[in-house]
Amino acid sequence: MALPLRGTLLSGLLLLPGQPLLAGEAAQLPRDSMRPVVGLIIDDLGDRLHDGLRAIALPGQVTYSILPQTTYSHRFAEQVYRQGREVMLHQPMQAVTGRPMGPGGLSINMTRNDFVNTLRSNLDSVPHARGINNHMGSLLTRHPGQMGWLMHELWQQDNLYFVDSITTNQTVALKVALEHQLPGLRRNIFIDHDRNDASIRAQFARFVAQARAVGTSVAIAHPYPETLLVLEQMLPTLSEQGIELLPISELIAHRNQRREQLWQASLSPSQRGVKSSKQ
Repeated sequence: MALPLRGTLLSGLLLLPGQPLLAGEAAQLPRDSMRPVVGLIIDDLGDRLHDGLRAIALPGQVTYSILPQTTYSHRFAEQVYRQGREVMLHQPMQAVTGRPMGPGGLSINMTRNDFVNTLRSNLDSVPHARGINNHMGSLLTRHPGQMGWLMHELWQQDNLYFVDSITTNQTVALKVALEHQLPGLRRNIFIDHDRNDASIRAQFARFVAQARAVGTSVAIAHPYPETLLVLEQMLPTLSEQGIELLPISELIAHRNQRREQLWQASLSPSQRGVKSSKQ
């Protein structure tokens, strides 16, 4: 499924990529769009070989977000790509806590030139990246100026999307991405905020429940042994539950298609006739 690079204009309504579905929309969609779909991103790959390889062996169309300029960045990106799965850049960004960002971090005190050059180097270190999401970033993602630099650069790159990991409720990152008409969405659920089996299973259940309720859900998880054990057991059950796991680019395209179908379904017969006569 092709990834739309810009918003779609339908009868004067601009359908921007990444806008969340409203709770009541799912009930109004045509039946062929009602099957729940989900996206799962595994973050923080690149530093640890064993956990990374185990994560890459997970079943289904998991999307893998890889830290730049780390020991296994290039190896993991190439392996994920060869498996026919989707690669993302897990872009380190400055946090309010001052926590070290690691290689390739973007900070509030960078010049625009240094900011953009660092981002480009990071993309070079993670081949085949289709999009990016933020690693940390509770400080940087609340600043529209730096987010504007980021989104402008992504806008200039072909076929890149942005996922807001939402590490602060003050984030403006997705808003700025949409202003630049970038494909994008936001994380709904962290699977493993608490690293214990019961909590991880409960969060996975929330992930499934949200998809059933509104049609889609996006979760982020990490290559922790506790998380990987649960995902190894639970991911194969998604298809049995009538839920499809999609790469993030396809999930974005699916959401846009759902909105287009919703818009078409909302038109009266006379409106549809007028629209068709102009084509």
